[in-house]
Amino acid sequence: MKIVGISACPAGLAHTPMAAKALEKAGEALGYDVKMEQQGSMGQINEITKEEAQAADFVIIASDQKIVGMDRFEGKKVIRVDINICIKAPEAVLKKCVAAVSK
Repeated sequence: MKIVGISACPAGLAHTPMAAKALEKAGEALGYDVKMEQQGSMGQINEITKEEAQAADFVIIASDQKIVGMDRFEGKKVIRVDINICIKAPEAVLKKCVAAVSK
């Protein structure tokens, strides 16, 4: 399963990298290929290309912020999740998203 996503919080300095790293680490543990882009006051880190976006099975948006470059994900299943839950229970988030997409 190939998953891409974006994490973003108002400042982008704490929760943003914490959620991105938690989801990538959980993906590795579950055998998924997860790449997370971070958006915030520091700009875009680990930017997802249009090609990577189109090759993904689905997209996770861990944010309630406006996301830059959503057009990359056109035609893809996009799942929005609470950034705090991604930090606290990243494996559960990924399992629930995969189950929702696999139906």
